[in-house]
Amino acid sequence: MNSVKERLVNGILKENPTFVLMLGMCPTLAVTTSAVNGLGMGLTTMVVLALSNVFISLLRNIIPDKVRIPAFIVIIASFVTVVELLLQGFIPFLYEALGIYIPLIVVNCIILGRAEAYAYKNPVIPSLFDGIGMGLGFSAALTCIGAVRELLGAGEIFGIHVMPDSFVPVSIFIMAPGAFFVLALLTAVQNKIKINGEKKGKDMSKIQSGCGLDCAGCDDSGCAHRLYDEKKPSVKAPEQTDTAKKEDENNG
Repeated sequence: MNSVKERLVNGILKENPTFVLMLGMCPTLAVTTSAVNGLGMGLTTMVVLALSNVFISLLRNIIPDKVRIPAFIVIIASFVTVVELLLQGFIPFLYEALGIYIPLIVVNCIILGRAEAYAYKNPVIPSLFDGIGMGLGFSAALTCIGAVRELLGAGEIFGIHVMPDSFVPVSIFIMAPGAFFVLALLTAVQNKIKINGEKKGKDMSKIQSGCGLDCAGCDDSGCAHRLYDEKKPSVKAPEQTDTAKKEDENNG
C-alpha cells in the first residue's frame, strides 16, 4: 500500500511530468486551448501509460535488453491504436479536437521514459500505479493550463461562460504563444508556493522536488538514477605499475 501511495504522489506532485520534469511539451502546448481538450489528452495518455507499464512489466524478463526500445514502441503503439479507434467511435468530438496528437502518443517521452525507468525493472502492480500516477499528474497539468487559457482567451471554463459580459477575451491565450505564457505562469506560482512554504519551515519535499541525486537517502524505488547506480559495477582505481610504486617509495 505504501508503494502504491508513493507511486501516485510521485506522479502527481513530486515528479509531475509537466511542471517538474518538463516532459511531453508538444501536446501540452498544442492541445490545451480548452480545459476539455487538456483533460481528454491527459486521460488518453494515462490509459496508454498505465496499460503499457503493465504489459512491459509482465514481459520484462522476456524482452531482450538489446531490443527493449523497439519492443516498448510496439506495445505502446498497439494501445494507442486501440484508444484512437475507441475515441473515434465513441467520442468523435474529442478525437477531432486532438487530431494528430493522438497517434503521436506513441513517441511521447513520458511513456517511453516510465517504461525504461520503472516498468522494465519493477513488478506489475507498482508499475500500474506508476503509470496511473504519472497520467493523473499529466492530466491535472493539462487541465489547469487549458482552463486558464480558456478562461482568459474565451471567458469560459469547460464551455461554460463564467466571465461578466464586460470582460474582453484576450485572444492570444488561445493561440500558440498563450500556451507558453500560461505554462510559465503556473510554474512560477508553484515555485512561489514551495519557496514560501520552505521559509515557514513546512515540509515541501513533495512539491517539485524531482531527483536530488541523493541516492543514499532516496526511498524512491523507481528512480532511474538509483537503479542505474545499483546495477553499475563499481569502478576500481587502476593498479600502479612497478615503476610507479618504486617512485612513490623513493619519494616517501
